[in-house]
Amino acid sequence: MLKDGHGRQVDYLRVSVTDRCDLRCFYCLPKGFKGFCGHEERLSPEEIGRLVAAFAELGVSRVRLTGGEPLVRTDIVEVCEAVASISGIEDLSLSTNGVRLGKLAGALKTAGVDRLNVSLDSLRAERFAEITGGGDLQSVLDGVSAAIEAGLVPMKINAVVMKGINDDEVEAMVSYCDAHGITLRFIETMPMGQTGRDAADRFIDLREVRDRLEATYDLIPDVFPGGGPARYVRIAGTDTRIGFITPLSQHFCDTCNRVRVGSDGVLYTCLGSEHAVALRPWLQEGERDGLIETIQGALARKPARHDFGGDTRVVRYMAQTGG
Repeated sequence: MLKDGHGRQVDYLRVSVTDRCDLRCFYCLPKGFKGFCGHEERLSPEEIGRLVAAFAELGVSRVRLTGGEPLVRTDIVEVCEAVASISGIEDLSLSTNGVRLGKLAGALKTAGVDRLNVSLDSLRAERFAEITGGGDLQSVLDGVSAAIEAGLVPMKINAVVMKGINDDEVEAMVSYCDAHGITLRFIETMPMGQTGRDAADRFIDLREVRDRLEATYDLIPDVFPGGGPARYVRIAGTDTRIGFITPLSQHFCDTCNRVRVGSDGVLYTCLGSEHAVALRPWLQEGERDGLIETIQGALARKPARHDFGGDTRVVRYMAQTGG
């Protein structure tokens, strides 16, 4: 059982397979950003397999593959197969923007992916294009339909709520997810990187969003197995759940059970901290013991909580950490 220095069990690993993305959401990556990892810096499927196997040996049972956008990797199906085959991994999920999902949904399911999270901040085509730097909304909606048909469920849609940008769509998002049997999670903006700090004036306390929804829907407190940091409610008389991820207004650090590894093999123990440990030197054959000891040492220094509202200034962008 892997525990951090505060006694919290860590059983969930998020692995970024690339920091590159085919969209440019304004709060995530700046226009014209060029500071991506080179191909030689990115973990190979074999290195990802060794990494996950070490965490599985320490008690991690859940893995999420993230980016950037994981589906831009041409070998993403191979990566999924490598992770799914590791003993001890009981749940393999993947986060995506959905743009390429229509073509890959069936292959991902066959490779061993159990379920998906899809990022979707607007259901209006022009607004979606503005938020994402030119993304095509219909390709994402088609991808969601293809994933449901392929059996990549239960699916979650993640929507970052931003004042004056898309906060007038929260009811429409609920209706869409209710109609398609999808769990919806609203997320507060986070000041990660300069783009995240620039979006700080768009912040909305999600307690306001919940109060607004309660005026329309009969919401019942609920839970979602493996639901992570979200606080869930369910629409009465349905199976539709709505989650609220509130890193700023109501932090959830006391129950944090996760760590992240970037696409270059750097372990981040907290989103709101610059503490990082390079694992790649230990990802070669014959370095198992060193890898295990390095992971355990890093977890012993995991912060008790993030402090986005204090003196912490996280300079890396979300895509560089892994969403």
